[in-house]
Amino acid sequence: MSNMKKNNPTGKPAMNNETQVPGRRDFMKTAALTALGITVSPFVISSCSPKAEEKAAKIITPENDRSFPPGFLWGTATASYQVEGAAKEDGRGMSIWDTFSHTPGKILNNDNGDIACDFYHKYKEDIQLIKSLNAKAYRFSISWSRIFPDGTGTPNQKGLDFYNRMIDELLANGIAPFATLYHWDLPQALQDKYKGWQSKDTAKAFADYAGFMADKLSDRVNHFFTLNELWTFIQLGYGDGVFAPGLKLPPAELYQARHHAVLAHGLAVEAIRAKGKTGTKVGLADNLKVAVPVIETPENIKAAATATREINAGYITVIMEGKYTDAFLKKAGADAPKFTAEELKTISSPLDFCGINIYNPECYVQASSNEEGYEKIPFAKSHPTSTSKWELLAPETLYWGATHVKKLWDVKEIYVTENGYSSTDELTADNHIYDTDRVMFLRGYLSQLQRATAEGIPVKGYFYWSLVDNFEWASGYGTRFGLYYMDYKSLQRIPKLSADYFKAIAQHNSVL
Repeated sequence: MSNMKKNNPTGKPAMNNETQVPGRRDFMKTAALTALGITVSPFVISSCSPKAEEKAAKIITPENDRSFPPGFLWGTATASYQVEGAAKEDGRGMSIWDTFSHTPGKILNNDNGDIACDFYHKYKEDIQLIKSLNAKAYRFSISWSRIFPDGTGTPNQKGLDFYNRMIDELLANGIAPFATLYHWDLPQALQDKYKGWQSKDTAKAFADYAGFMADKLSDRVNHFFTLNELWTFIQLGYGDGVFAPGLKLPPAELYQARHHAVLAHGLAVEAIRAKGKTGTKVGLADNLKVAVPVIETPENIKAAATATREINAGYITVIMEGKYTDAFLKKAGADAPKFTAEELKTISSPLDFCGINIYNPECYVQASSNEEGYEKIPFAKSHPTSTSKWELLAPETLYWGATHVKKLWDVKEIYVTENGYSSTDELTADNHIYDTDRVMFLRGYLSQLQRATAEGIPVKGYFYWSLVDNFEWASGYGTRFGLYYMDYKSLQRIPKLSADYFKAIAQHNSVL
């Protein structure tokens, strides 16, 4: 990979062809891993040679059985606008994020995704990073405007060729491709022509695009996600104005845009079913808003499930149940979306799996005798967060998110499609990152996910967000979630301590 150190990460001369004197990084890494409960010798922790890697693998062992089910998929995730770059290459059309990020004052430091991580040119190198993590799956998104520059019409063959090459490279390296069809980068032409998600025409255009991609890729891609985080791109983009396209719609128009988004999902499911090869699976990746019982009593657990269903009423609940809840419609009042029974049937088209993006709890709840049946508990001002202050930390959110999805809607196949942690990720003098806070995050959250699988909750895989540091939307390049540190000047990828930890977990299929 570009500029990445190879063979001898300590920078010191080898004693011979197989043995190296352990360097400062080796001892520091050993100390860090030991503090985190992983026993390993400094003479074998270095990635200096395949033999050393093999020795390290034999030494690292779980202290007790916290394993995941056989065949559990370990993966990482990225999104097209956040990593690809090549914004004006090979016929790609403008997206609303191109426009928004080039509007002064919208993004921290006026950053943009023109180059990002240059994944468009470096995908082979990054796939080797995925492989080195022992990951067997990769969730990526497809840039709609790279395929249809105007959102509809004649497809751009060069854009399709890129994804064909990338998918073939994944498969050649034993990595299963999981494709997301929409991760917020709507073609600007559809925003201009139809006002984006304010129009049902955008939902229909998305279905046509989804069907086209299923026809072209489903011979190699078995899992398609329709839309990523409906709440985020609608509420933040059309309600709060802080994400593209930067609108602040009145309530009635915002409710209708929400409805068009879930309708787009349903229409896309139908299109993928019609165009995909036999065995193609389809689902969504939703940032489920999870209510966590503040104390795990039967009453509070029931209240948390009730709250989760209602809090998600405008998105995953209507998708799973084919109806808006009475409380949702009552709250909306005269601003409630206009819809038909046929649209609700389409929205609730049966899914093969459900992807959930989980970082933090929506709320802690306890049982109540009020009309809702639950009461939200306010977060303490001192409640811990990552460097992203919105990311309130609560490892049990993974357990309860998966458990609620199973018990509320009897989902048979669940994937944690995003879960991650932002950190300061400071480089040491010799270019290493000891992100012990991210390792702590992974251990805590994955322990709760393992609890769910041990109880029979059908979680089939986990995708860490993200593979590499990247363009973090309105936060620009100032926020880092990656297992690999990105030097945005040289585009060098540097593994963090968390990459070593993830690699060990994926190898042993167990929380370490």
